[in-house]
Amino acid sequence: MKGLVVRNTGSHYTVKTDSGELLTCKVKGNFRIRGIRTTNPVAVGDIVEATPQTDDSAFITSVYPRRNYIIRRATNLSREAQIIASNLDQAMLIVTFAHPTTSTTFIDRFLATAEAYRVAATIVVNKIDLLTAADDTELLDAFEYLYTSIGYKVIKSSSVTGEGIDEIKTALSGKTTLLSGNSGVGKSTIINTLMPELNLRTAEISDAHDTGMHTTTFSEMFALPSGGYIIDTPGVKGFGTVDFDRAEASHYFPEIFRTGRDCRYSNCTHTHEPGCAVRDALERNLIAASRYASYLSILDDTDPNTDKYRKPF
Repeated sequence: MKGLVVRNTGSHYTVKTDSGELLTCKVKGNFRIRGIRTTNPVAVGDIVEATPQTDDSAFITSVYPRRNYIIRRATNLSREAQIIASNLDQAMLIVTFAHPTTSTTFIDRFLATAEAYRVAATIVVNKIDLLTAADDTELLDAFEYLYTSIGYKVIKSSSVTGEGIDEIKTALSGKTTLLSGNSGVGKSTIINTLMPELNLRTAEISDAHDTGMHTTTFSEMFALPSGGYIIDTPGVKGFGTVDFDRAEASHYFPEIFRTGRDCRYSNCTHTHEPGCAVRDALERNLIAASRYASYLSILDDTDPNTDKYRKPF
């Protein structure tokens, strides 16, 4: 029977059939999706065929073609990758400027992956109630200006004050959305604010390291009252890119790709070539240094002369 994968615990999957029945499913040890080597051959959001074994359990026997997905290099630094979620209308990346601080490299790597796998992305700057100093406000304004000028929607939110929650709710309505971000950025709190009946577990930030602790331990899809679904996933520390061609890496940075059309050479890598419009724009502050640094970090991932499987940013 055909169904939608709505939960992945690592050891089993929950599949919602077309009739609304929930099946507990497993996959056989040799189950693999052709052409993709991953730690999880099945992901939340997949449409699958399942063969019942008992009254409430089944084996997943096939996965229908995905229209898109978000994937990252596995944290064990192997050659395998992890598909976070599939068949998405959009991804919503939750970031924070304090308690904890999300790095711009992490943000840019996530956005580049969303571009590569054809997933629209929105950035939510959460916990803005903690940004009380004048410098914090200036940083937030500069961040918003940078990413909106590139073409990304930026929402500023706080579950404490309620700011931005209605905007998030509107953006989620009627769509299947992946919520992702580092541990501790407030994904579960945002979901609890939108859907209090779920009562997802949350935790305090570590005082010693100012980092979040995992409260979401598996991926799960929830139906929104306004229509659509949100996919909650465990927080991630790093985001290693997967299968990026060195010649195409700049395509996933919209402002670098646009500017690169004016380079002297069509195959310019924007690193050393004469007549490079991107490096010229960088010197004139028309491209952000942080974005260019993130682009170079992805080039390092694709460089055969570097350790491609070293710890991702």
